[in-house]
Amino acid sequence: MATYAIGDIQGCLDPLKQLLEQIQFDPARDQLWFTGDLVNRGPQSLETLRFVKDLGSNAITVLGNHDLHLLAVSENLSTYRSKNDTLDDILCAEDRDELLTWLRHQPLLHHDANLNMTMIHAGIAPQWNLTTAIKLAKEVEHVLQAENYRDFLTHMYGDLPDSWHDELQGHDRIRCIVNSFTRLRYCTADGKYALSPKGAIGTQPSGTYPWFQLKQRRTQQDTIIFGHWSTLGLYTDDNVISLDTGCLWGGKLSAIKLEDRSLFQLDCQPSLQPHSG
Repeated sequence: MATYAIGDIQGCLDPLKQLLEQIQFDPARDQLWFTGDLVNRGPQSLETLRFVKDLGSNAITVLGNHDLHLLAVSENLSTYRSKNDTLDDILCAEDRDELLTWLRHQPLLHHDANLNMTMIHAGIAPQWNLTTAIKLAKEVEHVLQAENYRDFLTHMYGDLPDSWHDELQGHDRIRCIVNSFTRLRYCTADGKYALSPKGAIGTQPSGTYPWFQLKQRRTQQDTIIFGHWSTLGLYTDDNVISLDTGCLWGGKLSAIKLEDRSLFQLDCQPSLQPHSG
């Protein structure tokens, strides 16, 4: 049995299938981990969602910001729709409700005790240890899977609060957790989220740092796998593995075999012109 972690797909199903051929994926013995953002911006969002869902227990995916965006758009709650969104095929599909319900029940964090690895989409607030991160992820998952999940989606968007405090409550608390797991790239030295910078390390404003390089980060001893950050690309230092290598923008689609950290990459044709997404 092999376990492969794969970076952001964003509706690029054909490259995913080619990469699975390259790694000789066998659903009888292997498992795939997806870092989130299964959909949006690429040309095959509907097909990608169906493909991963149909993998059943052979696939684990965490929710990314584009996945949550799809859920909000499906409820007519998002005022942030972009001309680059490629979600209409899902919204018009006969099986849309089945697909969206399945997506709504996916986790924000996956931890494997045997591999001693944890997967998220974007980042983990520096104030959290792994136990806290797991607990807070489940807190949001419970809200998203509840009958009144539309209320969560209504208040999901926004950059504030910009740092974690245990006393946060209500929508502010949930939004702060979601922003860490699905949007975080940079923090200030005192642990505040800096959500605007999206470029590569070295291009960010003075006084901001990659979330995983903060000295006070409480998950420094934990191996964290994430995507979300195409301008960072493949990064395997600081006890993190970054796997969004810009498939959507004509970069590569990357997979790592977690048992021995073997790297597999596929060159991709661009679906959109490069920019941070």
